[in-house]
Amino acid sequence: MVEGDGDDAGLFDALRSRGIFARWLAWDDPQILDADLVILRAAWDYPQHYEAFLDWITQVRHLVNAPQVVAWNSDKRYLADLAAAGVPTVPSDFSAPGESIHIPTGEVVVKPTVGAGSVGVQRFTDSSAARAHAATLHADGYTALIQPYDARIAAGETALVFIGGEQSHAFSKGPMLPAPGQTPAMDASGTYAEEKLARADPDFEVWDVGHAALSAAAEHLGIGIEEFLYARVDVIGDRHDPRLLELELIEPSLGWRQLGTDDRAVAQRRFALAVASALERFGLGPLSKVKGHN
Repeated sequence: MVEGDGDDAGLFDALRSRGIFARWLAWDDPQILDADLVILRAAWDYPQHYEAFLDWITQVRHLVNAPQVVAWNSDKRYLADLAAAGVPTVPSDFSAPGESIHIPTGEVVVKPTVGAGSVGVQRFTDSSAARAHAATLHADGYTALIQPYDARIAAGETALVFIGGEQSHAFSKGPMLPAPGQTPAMDASGTYAEEKLARADPDFEVWDVGHAALSAAAEHLGIGIEEFLYARVDVIGDRHDPRLLELELIEPSLGWRQLGTDDRAVAQRRFALAVASALERFGLGPLSKVKGHN
């Protein structure tokens, strides 16, 4: 979506107040290679152009989040890395093309490991139908992610937003998975599943899962946690056994419109400050120019 879904509109004023000029461009627009800094926001078609996208992130002059972050987070097999690091995560099994497909007993969710906007996600009570969907994903070249269906998803998810590695705000997302065997209702653009959003105030135990996921990701990637310009951690469950569903480091909606006017201004100013910090790290900020002149 070349101009996003509208949620990020206020960021332009926040950036301008820091002396930073920004404009929308499609990720595959040649002009983008001339930009000082590129911030991924609504590149929700990258799964359909995956190899080209992975090549593109290495060509951009300065990308945030960083290319190694994007490459790792673009394949949901990162969940295994986080689970191995001790992050409480929804149990996940992976089956690449050519590998056997194991469907656990009970209700399951099957999705491609490379995907965005809930495209290709389906829920099953019939193991044969689940296996057939995984086989279809294999035939299309995708690795299948198979997870037991957690009934708590019916209450929706909590999206925890971090800016510059620090806790910012949270919002809830209503359940998107339809009945078994059906596909999610998509937005008019066809790029993502429709969502019902509202502001949330999670317990600290839920926030703890977000902090643990971000810390584990930073350690795995060998970077400082502050180098994540933005992150969204999607969690299911309340303070009793909350579980990581997804860690979104590429193109997540950050739920600005769920905040009140004053809170939104504060949070977006924090985003602009984090962008300014990224520019400094890349030697592009005003202080860097002064140092270079001296």
